[in-house]
Amino acid sequence: MKITVLGCGLVGKPMVKDLAKDLDAEFVVYDVNTSAINDLTSIKNVRLVQKDLSDLSELKESIKGSRLVLNALPGFLGYNASKAVIESGNDLVDISFFPESPDELEALAIENDVTAIIDCGVAPGMSYILAAYAHYQLEHTDKIRIYVGGLPKIRTKPFEYKAVFSPVDVIEEYTRPARYIKDGKVVVMPALSEPELMNFNNIGTLEAFNTDGLRSMIKNINCSDMIEKTLRYPGHIEKIQFLKDCGFFSENKILTSVGEVSALEFTSKVLIPLWKLNENEEDITIMQVITEGRKEGKKLRYTYNLFDEYNKNDGVHSMARTTGYTATMAVRMLLKGIFSEKGLIYPELIGKHSNCVSFLLEGLKSRGVVYHEQIETINES
Repeated sequence: MKITVLGCGLVGKPMVKDLAKDLDAEFVVYDVNTSAINDLTSIKNVRLVQKDLSDLSELKESIKGSRLVLNALPGFLGYNASKAVIESGNDLVDISFFPESPDELEALAIENDVTAIIDCGVAPGMSYILAAYAHYQLEHTDKIRIYVGGLPKIRTKPFEYKAVFSPVDVIEEYTRPARYIKDGKVVVMPALSEPELMNFNNIGTLEAFNTDGLRSMIKNINCSDMIEKTLRYPGHIEKIQFLKDCGFFSENKILTSVGEVSALEFTSKVLIPLWKLNENEEDITIMQVITEGRKEGKKLRYTYNLFDEYNKNDGVHSMARTTGYTATMAVRMLLKGIFSEKGLIYPELIGKHSNCVSFLLEGLKSRGVVYHEQIETINES
């Protein structure tokens, strides 16, 4: 059995190591940077290939004969890569979190008789799975709230933020308008808007703000009050908003002495080294998923809390663990036949199946990623 992994960064590498532990398969791992794949040379069933996969004909040739493809490329490459995988007739698990609408891929996945699970990380990913699982336990869902953030454990000025995934994708979150559901209607607000302070165990006060996090939940979950907010250390919004207000995220070209460049290109070059989470830097992931609704005459609240930290024993970052191990458990779920539906599979569709949710939660727990469930009856008097 051949499994192809596209991208071998700080998330892709731990995924390969995790899958290679117990799967009887040949893993072919592609990355444009030789340095990214050197750490995997000691694993006997892993073949490493240095290649630029932005060439889609090259990509399609590379994945021939694969039982399954795991897409861990940056978001700006993710959509075209996932489309090429589906067109080639390969099953897919995707954590690229591409910004494009996946609507076109729905018919394509059915046409090619493949199972293509997209957005299969921590958020989106487990956030949607757990919110949807609770939704399907209820007779009527009144409200869904998702709060999530990946943060450095050591707060370093000025931004007190580091990214385990592509910083370019982080900037995209800060510039793309945010959508949520209020009174049954889609509301569009600027990213970073409607801030609120929240207190969490183990970490204290964080600020929450709008980003475009609901994605496919908007069309797939019937709930009239639904929102996702991003978490950062207090003061982060003000710094990012200042850059936005000054035009540092503008894509308009500026003529310089060395040619034309956009402010966004310049800003990215400055922020990427500042936001890059280095190999041994410790990080944390915090998430809270709340679903409220009614069942058998009672108002219930389902809450899932996650607090995860950098693993000093194996040197795997928390965001890589929480994102990557969700995807590797989804790979096992497909290979074991626990989930076999064909088509484009959004995470919230997995939440319909309690056996799949249990499989994912148990697998994550065995890897030290623990979601704490609390079910409460809400007193309405």
